[in-house]
Formats: sequence, structure tokens, C-alpha cells
Amino acid sequence: MGAASPTNLESRLLHHLKELARNPRTPQSTGHRESRRYLVATLQRAGFAVDEHRFEGPGFDGFNILTRPIPERTELPLLVIGAHYDSVPASPGADDNASGVAALLALADHVHRQRSAVDKWTCRLQLAAYDLEEFGILGSWIHARELKAAGVRLRGMIALEMLAYTDHRRGSQRLPPHLAGVYPDVGIFIGLCGNEASRDFVQLVEAGMRSIEGLPVESLLVPGAGEEISEVRLSDHSSFWDAGYPALMITDTSFFRNPHYHRETDTIETLDLGFLERVTRGLREAVDRTVKTA
Repeated sequence: MGAASPTNLESRLLHHLKELARNPRTPQSTGHRESRRYLVATLQRAGFAVDEHRFEGPGFDGFNILTRPIPERTELPLLVIGAHYDSVPASPGADDNASGVAALLALADHVHRQRSAVDKWTCRLQLAAYDLEEFGILGSWIHARELKAAGVRLRGMIALEMLAYTDHRRGSQRLPPHLAGVYPDVGIFIGLCGNEASRDFVQLVEAGMRSIEGLPVESLLVPGAGEEISEVRLSDHSSFWDAGYPALMITDTSFFRNPHYHRETDTIETLDLGFLERVTRGLREAVDRTVKTA
């Protein structure tokens, strides 16, 4: 029997990956500029008004790409879905983090197709492509503090951080020592990591993710802002924990599974596109449930 044909969603995700992971997306590079243009154009085609927020980085500027929240009802709390689009030098960053950005863009298309229902939502939605995550998690740090200073209420924030790598071999999934044996040792699940203060939000997102057939889901709640397990802070959700907002990360567990992390071998060819497709459908379901929940 031949291999199954890719779904329409899988094909769109692959298209985004090819556009984003052509070159490293380090600050001031060609790949970085091209990815910014692609993100803005793609989000605008999905019907979003888009702003580029420039901020100072360590010797160079960063650029957060933020959609204007929908619906335009400021009395509603805000749901932020974010993914960083920069990469480390010399790596095309297919999993880290073109995979997360591809899911973000696919979510934008999904929202566009249901615009008629937006006025019935119980919260507003903002999509965020963050810059300089690889240089101190700066883009989301700036955004979280801008929201806090403006007194914005948050329903929650979801960080999409490496979503497309699997390994079916026993022992392929590594874990911090104090979590060994608590979670599977085969790298075929998607992980959710929130803090105790985000418990209700994590449970809502987890229910949406678990509704997807063939998508194993594991979740972790950590105390405080994750200080006891430093590895769980290494993405954009931690900026929102530090600001006192409910937030979680969706991840394939990064360097605990993917041997190509931060290397030139982090290419599209190493990714499991079927897994990314299921994760993206889980994200869509989780967002659908969140915007409809009071």
C-alpha cells in the first residue's frame, strides 16, 4: 500500500515551512527580512490588520509582528497565540521555530474562514510572531509588559515552540531527571506546559488538543513561574508567567527529543508533517473552545 496523500492542511503547512526555513532568520539577515515580509503578507491575506512593532535588541533592532485584536471590543479579555520566527545563526530552524510559525499562519486561515462568528466570541484574539526569542526571549517580554502596562486582561497566552519532530524509538524522549518515568520515553507526543496559576486555561487547551484522533498529549504544571525547572522557561510563555498572566507552551519538547536543535541539520526533511498537521488541528480546536468559553 502506498503512502497516504497529504491533506490540504498538511500541504499549506509545508508551503509555509518552505518559505520560512530557506535560510537562517537571524537579525539583520536576508532570511530574517524575507520571513518578516512573508508573515505580514500572509496574515494580511487572511484578513488581519497587522502592525510591525520595532524594539531595541542587543546591538540590533527586533520586530514583533502583531495582528490587531478581533473582535474590536476592548471590554473583552484577550487571547494571545504566539510563535517566535527568528532562528540561531547557521540553522534554517525548520522545527525551531518555523514549525510553530507555520501552525500560527494556518490558524490565521482557520479564523478567516469563520469570521462571521467572531462577534459571538467571549474574548478577543491576537496573533503574534515574536522576534529575538533566541536572543533573550525579548520580543514576547516587550509585548507582555506592554499589555500589563495598558491594563489589558488576558484570557491566556499560548506559545507555539517546536511542533513537528517525532522519534518512534524507545528511549528517544529524554526528560529532566526529576521527571524521568513520569512521562513516556518515546518521542511521539505533543507536550503542554503551564504553571499552577494557569491550571484552568491549560485544562481547556488540553481538552481541545486531546480531541484529535491519533495525537498523544502529555501535560505538565509547574509551580510559580517555572523557576524550579529552568528548562520549562525557555520560550515566550515565560514572559507572560513573569507578568502574572495565564500562559502555556505547546511543544515537541525541543532538545529533549530533537537532535537537530540549533544545528544546520534542523531542516524540513527531518520533520513529521503528519504530526504537525494533527498538532495544528488540535490548536484550532483549542482556540475554538477558548473563544466560545465564558
